[in-house]
Amino acid sequence: MGSSDRLFNRQRTLHEILGGGQVADLILWRRKNQTMGILLVTLAVWVVFERSGYTLLSLVSNVFLLLIVILFLWAKSAAILNRPAPPLPQLHLSEEIANEVTAFIRTRVNDLLSVSQDIALGKDSKLFLKVAAYLWLISIIGGLTDFLTLAYTSLFIVLTVPAIYERYEEYIDMYILKGYRKLCFLHVKINEKYVRRVHNWILEKKKLS
Repeated sequence: MGSSDRLFNRQRTLHEILGGGQVADLILWRRKNQTMGILLVTLAVWVVFERSGYTLLSLVSNVFLLLIVILFLWAKSAAILNRPAPPLPQLHLSEEIANEVTAFIRTRVNDLLSVSQDIALGKDSKLFLKVAAYLWLISIIGGLTDFLTLAYTSLFIVLTVPAIYERYEEYIDMYILKGYRKLCFLHVKINEKYVRRVHNWILEKKKLS
């Protein structure tokens, strides 16, 4: 299928557009077990929150409390019974990882601040309208559902829609492009039949006046 038969006339594959790395593999189900595991774990977390009435902070605190108590009792009993201590990995954050995370956050924050400054100073009207539309849409969606349900639904969409699209890409692109061409033809037809007539009528009225 040529680039002209694809959406947006793109040259790259969907896997390349998504970065071509491990994240793209997960989204496109190249690692089926890991993707399925993420979906099942997030579903379990969502069910726990919905049914138990826990908040995120209270659940995380209770999980860490239980983990710390188990490890503490294990370590004490191991010392008394001359048993090996809990097999904990070396908990250490390397300077390289810290620098990479810091650089990533700094870049994203600077981009956000730059965009915010352009909007605040009225430099980019189109960007302002896009951001306003996105925030308005988020506000509407946020009023219809809670954060956890929205987060799980968004994750489910991210891990299913791209994979389905990649599998049936040829058919989806074909039907979408057919629909787009029909809409363009309809737009031209309406413009010639109605909009141009109204425009000519307004010009005639102005000339007569």
